[in-house]
Amino acid sequence: MASTLTAPTEVDDRVARRSLGARLLSRPEVGSLVGAGVILVFFLVMADPFRSASNIGTIVYQAALIGVMAVPVALLMIGGEFDLSAGVAVTTAGLTGGLFAYQFSVNVWVGVLVALVVALAVGAFNGWLLMRTGLPSFLVTLGTFFILQGLNLAITRLLSGAVSSNSIRDMDGFEQAKAVFASEFRIGSVNLKILVLWWILFVAVGSWVLLRTKVGNWIFAVGGDAAAARAVGVPVKRVKIGLFMAVGFFAWFSGMHLLFTQSSVQSGEGVGKEFIYIIAAVVGGCLLTGGYGSVVGSAIGALIFGMTQLGVVYAGWNADWFKAFLGVMLLLATIVNLIVKKRADLR
Repeated sequence: MASTLTAPTEVDDRVARRSLGARLLSRPEVGSLVGAGVILVFFLVMADPFRSASNIGTIVYQAALIGVMAVPVALLMIGGEFDLSAGVAVTTAGLTGGLFAYQFSVNVWVGVLVALVVALAVGAFNGWLLMRTGLPSFLVTLGTFFILQGLNLAITRLLSGAVSSNSIRDMDGFEQAKAVFASEFRIGSVNLKILVLWWILFVAVGSWVLLRTKVGNWIFAVGGDAAAARAVGVPVKRVKIGLFMAVGFFAWFSGMHLLFTQSSVQSGEGVGKEFIYIIAAVVGGCLLTGGYGSVVGSAIGALIFGMTQLGVVYAGWNADWFKAFLGVMLLLATIVNLIVKKRADLR
């Protein structure tokens, strides 16, 4: 009786088990988490006020101011695009809400809703123009940046006669809106802004969408290769316009926090913030080439900003060093992200 020889079974790389080290390295936020730990220990040693529990609220609030906008910016970068108008869009939303409510003497909630419509329209315009013309998002949103910056200054001067919107502190609905967008509460000896809680919620929802839904798969696909994604049925146009509108929504929310914290908005605010949002996303693991990144990583990147910005102050150093830190951090994060991704792909 002839024996039957069985050919050796080959294991498909796609279903092969990966080591714990490979799985950890494949996470975009690993590098930023290590960096956050190093910065935390450094300032705990170097700055006495950094160790005070009463300053924890201030540190995480600074992180939240950046982190709320870093969420949609990270998603957009994973989708392969940039939005250089994100910083001034926050100011546009705040000015729209405040000026509309004051000029028409309506409940401030009406101004809030009008600002939401405007912010979403700006995002939709960016996405539509990008898909319509095929121009790089860098150029499209740079144009929007200058348009919004000019409108912010010109319309505010025209309507209020100054460079800031009129105060709406005494108007109907102000206290209720402030409770939603800009209230604060106390936990023990720590004062916390409600924005911190909103930030945590936004990070959780954004991470769930990216990692657990079909939309998240689409975002990775269009960022990795839009043409290939379109060929397999991914609605590239809708995904990219939706991502720009998400930036608009979060710009509206940040603008409302700004408005109800100060009761008025300076028309020149927001310039330069777009780069901070992008750097926070890059530090958190997003590649500039798209198709790779993490919402949780963007939150860690924002936390690094918050710790460093206040750590420099608490240590008594010249605040100019913070700008130098931004450049160094961007370069290091970009290099580390590339190395981590390449090593993870090889395992």
